[in-house]
Formats: sequence, structure tokens, C-alpha cells
Amino acid sequence: MMATAVDKFVDLIIKSDSPYSEVDRIYVTNLIFRLIGDGKGNETDDEDPVDLANDLVDLAIEHEKIEDSITNREILEDQLMDLLTPIPSKVNSLFWNKYNDAPKEATDYFYNLSQKNDYIKTRAIAKNISYETKTEYGNLEITVNLSKPEKDPKAIAAAGKAKATSYPVGPLAIENEGYLGRLGYAARSNHRVIRMMIGGQPWGFQYSPYAYFGEHAIFLNQKHVPMAINNQTFINLADIIRQLPHYFVGSNADLPIVGGSLLAQDHYQGGRHSFPMMKAPIDRKVDLGVDGLDAGIVKWPMATIRLASEDSTKVIAAANRIFLSWKEYSDESVDIRAYTDGTRHHTVTPIARMDGDKFVMDIVLRDNQTSAEYPDGIFHPHKDVQHIKKENIGLIEVMGRAILPARLKTEMKEVEKYLVGKPNEIADYHKEWADQIANDNEINDQNVEDVVNREVGLVFSRVLEDAGVYKWDAKGQAAFDKFISQV
Repeated sequence: MMATAVDKFVDLIIKSDSPYSEVDRIYVTNLIFRLIGDGKGNETDDEDPVDLANDLVDLAIEHEKIEDSITNREILEDQLMDLLTPIPSKVNSLFWNKYNDAPKEATDYFYNLSQKNDYIKTRAIAKNISYETKTEYGNLEITVNLSKPEKDPKAIAAAGKAKATSYPVGPLAIENEGYLGRLGYAARSNHRVIRMMIGGQPWGFQYSPYAYFGEHAIFLNQKHVPMAINNQTFINLADIIRQLPHYFVGSNADLPIVGGSLLAQDHYQGGRHSFPMMKAPIDRKVDLGVDGLDAGIVKWPMATIRLASEDSTKVIAAANRIFLSWKEYSDESVDIRAYTDGTRHHTVTPIARMDGDKFVMDIVLRDNQTSAEYPDGIFHPHKDVQHIKKENIGLIEVMGRAILPARLKTEMKEVEKYLVGKPNEIADYHKEWADQIANDNEINDQNVEDVVNREVGLVFSRVLEDAGVYKWDAKGQAAFDKFISQV
């Protein structure tokens, strides 16, 4: 149907769950004119809300309502999408009404809304590279993250001149809901947060705009308090799973280097995805002396204890016991030290989910020490793998899904050219690795991409092994058993 972008967008707003109906058509049209300037422009074939919003942004630039920049375009597009989106009270009302029928119906509604109004950047996410690599720990998931928006040059230039502001206090503060945005700070006009009680305290539930996996959810404390792992963490994770049993939820570690997250704001991540670690088998069972509790060491590169019971309180108690013990535990024979000069080094990454009738929690032991030999971290990706991955290993990667930097998309193409003898601009820091690949493989034009993808995946496996506090050798596993026995 041919009509102007303005008319089509007004139709979408009136048909949506927004507060507006047919009698509001003139009013809504004028709301759009306030944002883009007067004039409906030419007819268009576009029907998708994102395409129409982009058409309207182009009109705003034509009408000289905004200057053409990345930041201005994002802010205006989100303001337009906000008109399509129910106000927060309506979203929450619809969510909890659907929740009464089934939790999955509620999250389906909220997830679909967050995609339709372009809060979740589905088009950008579709650009990400994703594949699996077979390893001794099962198939690891490799992704190259291309979805994050490019930096606005004007925002970079303005950063030094900008007046300091503390509102919102950070990207995971609840005050981002409906926030206009500014140079260097994301637009959030179309952002909505579900209010929920977790562990007896008010929290929020939202989705990640640049999802790293299916229904990538974030649970954020409405209080602005730093991340902390303690008994309340395990209680909170269990409470989220009780309310959303079709999701998993986990917490990043609460210490630098192993944190891989925004330590300034208490939050968890969850969603609907079966990660490689969840599929990993138990290598050997352990007895923690609790009737009705299954416990075992997982065959996984990072030291992981799996707890399972139909009674979540038993899992919570066991998780806290492991955490408190690990927090104070040292074993110099394998470079494990709870404290140096009064600085704490030990914490855990806990991940909770349902498996049939059983509540399951995986407890991953973390240690953030540094040393002269490993200044970036003893249990952190070591220098020889940092050409692929040098960033902190956070919750998602702990579970076997690599989030690799965008630079690798072009860099790996140069490695491929190098391997088949074509002119290339391979980075110096990839050469030793590439020579080893050439030495170990028969490579030709047909298989070079598959070989390089596999080798990247094997590097990620090594990255996880580096981050593991107990190695999969006789010495490491004996030390792991020694820790378990004193728990």
C-alpha cells in the first residue's frame, strides 16, 4: 500500500498497545511533526516500523530539525519508537496478566515487544558471526560480536568538553527507562523494565539491546549498590528461577579481572539458551553430606561444581558453603591464594536453572591473582592466546560461548590469505599462530575458512583452561578433590 511514512507510522501507533486510538490520529500526527518538522514527505513502499522510523529521521534531517549524526539519529528513532510502545505501567500490567496464564507467555510478550519497537537491535545482532567448534569439552560456541554500534565521532570529540553528569548513574540503572540519551550515552526512550520482587527486594527485568544469545535478559537491583556474591545471591537466583522456570540465570563474579562485567551495579544475566557447560557431563560425584542433594565435578575447563536437588534450599545452603570455604582457601602447590597483602582473590560465578524437576546450580571457582609471570592474571587468558581473546572471562564465556572482538572478522580473512599464499596484511601478532596452523593442517582454498574457524575455537578452549583454577591433569584434579574434601 502506498502512503507516506508519516501516515503509515501513525497507523502502526494506533493499532499498537500504545495509549492512542483512531480519535487521536490528528494529535499523533502532530506529535510526529514536533519531532521531525511539518510535512509528510513522499509516498513509500516501506512497511516495517524500523524502515519507517528511518524514513522519518531522514525527513527530520531534511526539515533541519536535527543534524545528521549517529547520536541524533539514534535519539530521534527511539523517540519515534516510544510512540509505538505502551507506557511502563501498561507493559507491566500486560506482562503480569499474561504471567498468570503462564510465565512463558509473559516473557514471549515482553521479548516480542522489545524486538518490534527496536529496543532489541535485531538487525545489528544478525550481523554477528556464530559457529560451533568441537573440543574435548563438547562443542563450544564461537561468536564475533559485530552488533555494537560504531562510536559517534562527534561524541568522542565532545566527551572532553561535556559537563559531568551522574544521571543515570550507569547503563544498568533503572532510571534509563525512557531516558532521551545524549552524546556518548545510549538513547533509551523506547526502553521498558518489568518490576518484580526478587529475594524480598524490588528489582527490574529487561532485555539486552545487543543480545549475546536467545532472550538475553538482565535482572537489575533497583538500589544502586555494587555487585556482591553472598548467600543472598544464591537465594535471589533461586527466586528468579522459581518465577521464570523456563529461563536460566547467573551472576558474574564480583571481583576485577574475573568479573567481566559492570561491578558498580548489582545485576544478573539470564535467558533462554542451552550453553555448552549445561550439556557437559559430571566427571565424578562428590558427597557434601546433604541428603537429597546430588553434587559432582563437571567435565569442564573451568573448575565447576554442579549441585542439584528437588529442594532448592539444599542447593542454596551447599552453594553458600562452597563459596565461604573457597573465599578463605589457599593451596600454594597449585598457585591458589585466597589473600595477598589483605586483598581478597576468591569468589564464584554461580549459574542456576531447572533440569526437569530438579533445581540445578553450577558453581564456578574464580581467582583473580596476578603475578610477575602473569601480570594480566594467573587465571586469565595468557599472552599466547591474547591475539584472539584478551578481555575478561565473564558469565557468558564461562558457560562456553565466546564473545570475540569485531576486529577478528577482517583479521581472520587476512590469516586465511596468508595460509593459502595470497597477498595479505596479516597482523604480526597472528603470524606465529598461523604458522603453527599451517604446520598442523593440509590447507587449500576450499577448507581454509573451516580450518581457521576451528583453530579459533580451539584457542577459546585454551582461554577457558587458562581461566580454570584446577587444571585437567593429575596434579590439578587431586588439588580439586582436596578442596572438595575440606568443604
